[in-house]
Amino acid sequence: MKASSCALCWALAVLQPLAAAVTIAEINGNKYLSPLSGQSVTNVTGLVTAKGPSGFWIRSTTPDDSPLTSESVYVFSSTAGANLTVGDIISLNGRVAEYRSTNTYIYLTEISSPTSVTKISSGNTVKPLVIGVDTLPPPTSLFTSLDGGDIFSYPNAVANLSVVNPVLNPALYGLDFWESLSGELVTIKNPTALVRPNSYGDTWVIGDWPVTGRNAHGGLTMTSKDSNPETIIVGTPLDGTKNPSTTKMGDKTQDITGIVQQAFGYYNILPLTGIKTTTLNTASAPPSSLKSLGNCRGITVGDYNVENLAPTSAHLPKVASQIVNVLKTPDIIFLQEIQDNNGATNDAVVSANLTLSTLAAAVKSISNVTYEFVSVDPVSNQDGGAPGGNIRVAYFYRPEVISLYKPNPGSPTDANEVLAGPLLKFNPGRIAPASEAWSATRKPIAAQWRAKGAKKPFFTVNLHWSSKGGGTSFQGDVRPPINGVIDRRILQANVTGSFIAQILAQDPRAHIISAGDFNEFTFVKPMQTYSSISGLKDLDEVVGLPVEERYTYIFDNNAQELDHMYVSPSLATKTTKYEHLHINTWATDADVVSDHDPSVAYFNVCACP
Repeated sequence: MKASSCALCWALAVLQPLAAAVTIAEINGNKYLSPLSGQSVTNVTGLVTAKGPSGFWIRSTTPDDSPLTSESVYVFSSTAGANLTVGDIISLNGRVAEYRSTNTYIYLTEISSPTSVTKISSGNTVKPLVIGVDTLPPPTSLFTSLDGGDIFSYPNAVANLSVVNPVLNPALYGLDFWESLSGELVTIKNPTALVRPNSYGDTWVIGDWPVTGRNAHGGLTMTSKDSNPETIIVGTPLDGTKNPSTTKMGDKTQDITGIVQQAFGYYNILPLTGIKTTTLNTASAPPSSLKSLGNCRGITVGDYNVENLAPTSAHLPKVASQIVNVLKTPDIIFLQEIQDNNGATNDAVVSANLTLSTLAAAVKSISNVTYEFVSVDPVSNQDGGAPGGNIRVAYFYRPEVISLYKPNPGSPTDANEVLAGPLLKFNPGRIAPASEAWSATRKPIAAQWRAKGAKKPFFTVNLHWSSKGGGTSFQGDVRPPINGVIDRRILQANVTGSFIAQILAQDPRAHIISAGDFNEFTFVKPMQTYSSISGLKDLDEVVGLPVEERYTYIFDNNAQELDHMYVSPSLATKTTKYEHLHINTWATDADVVSDHDPSVAYFNVCACP
């Protein structure tokens, strides 16, 4: 009996670690958070597929073949993998942990504090999974089941992935797809770069899988309910090399092999070595084809955020060159981000006369075109932007074609009004400058103009709404993601739209053009509110521009449209034309003049129909 009892004890001792052993798929589970989070695990067996400076990755040798569960996991330790080589099969003990550096990021499941790392064999074949071949293709429109079918649905932040922890559906949702590959060594075949690298050298790409929103320059354009979850950012190479700094939208690279990893609010592929560009995108950016008739029967209207332009800005001559050679000197230009006469020097200077006259002189020197300008100087440091810069909106206009109608400029605190006529009380004048809508934000300027040969004036509203500061990542924990300062932009839409509605209430056939940097997309609530209240129409829709070419800005993985032109129904005619000039969004850093693309439109403003 005693011998039998001892044999039983020995058998139980041997069986105990086997009972505690789990597979990597069981560690990851079929959700965002591991079902074993916080628990110790033993005899975790896997093939070493890659090594990094703070750990290594292992792939299960006994996969479960479920598309919902990743077969790989990150082992966090700067020392445990020192004697390991890619191709080793090992077993280890450790603790399952969920890590993120900020509470708006998705957690990374990992094994921490590894012990008893035992090498079972070496020299084993390591084969990456080819995305779209060995895996499902990435979904092309929806990010998660918690977004209500629209990543921009409002209100924002109604749920968190880490709280709901839904079962993954990688065939339908983009974040579920990348999560189901967390820790896996993968290969992207025939990659295309979508944007310029960020300051860390990270570049968004797509592979040869199906995509949506592809534009003529090779990028992907964000459209309604589709913000392109099929994209992935290529992060820091694991071997210490660097990614190229000169890639741009549409460039082709060699196949990319690396590890899928959640970090800093995004799913990354950490390449084994720096990516290599193979084919440069040589697509052209043609200048505007729209030509003014020099009178009310056909005027050209430009819109351009010139990015913190001061008299001494290095890019000022290039802006002038673009106005001449790309925009083709429109009859009137809506300008945004005009700084005061000494730029971002934080003092009492608020006038931008020198900034605007310097730009006008630069244009004249290369074109012999004379521009006059109007603006309303702000109260110092009350309009946002760089402290002391006092950015504001302004108008350039060609006086031989366009002139202010009954000029009567308002002060920074004068609130413009729509008088009988309709007529503006101040021309130009700011719209509701004391409203809380414009706290620490650029105030819109309304103006009234007469084109050569016209029987009646037309109206313009130049605006620059609050930026998206404080938003959260499309690939973050908060769902739908926080669209930064959206409530302020909704208020700005109400204030601006109501002012315009007063003009149309008096004259439903009035010619009104509203343009600028709205810092919002047409399919999101602030813009929908603006269109509904103002009665204006989106010019993209009026002229039927392809949705893939509706972009003026590039951010993360998406070409997107922040700059818009809206017009009254009387200008929504068959003769109206509109172009976005993609000269900055797809260029290399060395060739970028502004972070926005300009646009040009063509209108007949002679008389109301």
